[in-house]
Amino acid sequence: MFTKEQLETLNSELDSNRVRNRSKGNVTLSYLEGFDILDTANSIFGFGNWSYTITKLEQVSQEYNQNENVVLCYKAIVNLKVYNQTHTTFIEKEDVGFGTGVAKTQADAHEGAAKEAVTDALKRAMRSFGNQFGNSLYDKTRNHQANNESTPSSKPQQTNYRQSSPTQTVTTVTANHTRNIKQNFDPYEYESLFRIGLDVVEQNGFLIVTGEDIFSKKDSIKACGFRWDGKTKSWYKQIEQGAA
Repeated sequence: MFTKEQLETLNSELDSNRVRNRSKGNVTLSYLEGFDILDTANSIFGFGNWSYTITKLEQVSQEYNQNENVVLCYKAIVNLKVYNQTHTTFIEKEDVGFGTGVAKTQADAHEGAAKEAVTDALKRAMRSFGNQFGNSLYDKTRNHQANNESTPSSKPQQTNYRQSSPTQTVTTVTANHTRNIKQNFDPYEYESLFRIGLDVVEQNGFLIVTGEDIFSKKDSIKACGFRWDGKTKSWYKQIEQGAA
């Protein structure tokens, strides 16, 4: 399917100069920008040798933040095809992405959320082709030093989440790759929550959503698969078996 040169490039180490960091609350995410993914695809596969189709794009929530801005969350499913040099065969991938749009007007919020969801889905689909598309960023044993003006601290942070016992301690999981704590979930899946001021913490085999004004953001939380527990007054989700 791929040429020798393409395979060598796909298997090579990710250049740390391409990596960016973004912080939200207690979470730091390392990522590749959308334009970088497109440029890399054109460079490796060639112009016209790959394409994608948006198979689904839908709004999953609408809320208002404390500044009275419209906050919209979109879900997108993208189908990706990468062809060989002669277009006689291709590899097909499909993945889902989420995007959040925050703006004074609904039109701007819709535009921002939809674009971000499609870009997120495309990046996730491309990630299956290896390091050059950011797959190594999910490897906790690697240290990708982002080329940013200010690099967030790699020191893990802790917070107390009081559910039934006032002495119960929960570790807030960060997504940088120099931490020494064990992470049992992929924080990139909940970036839409981080963007509206919420955090996700791990507790006794469950993920718990924390933050201010949680209930008013329930649509976004439910869109990420969390359920409401009336007894503890918390949104929770069981960690999947075999999660990284």
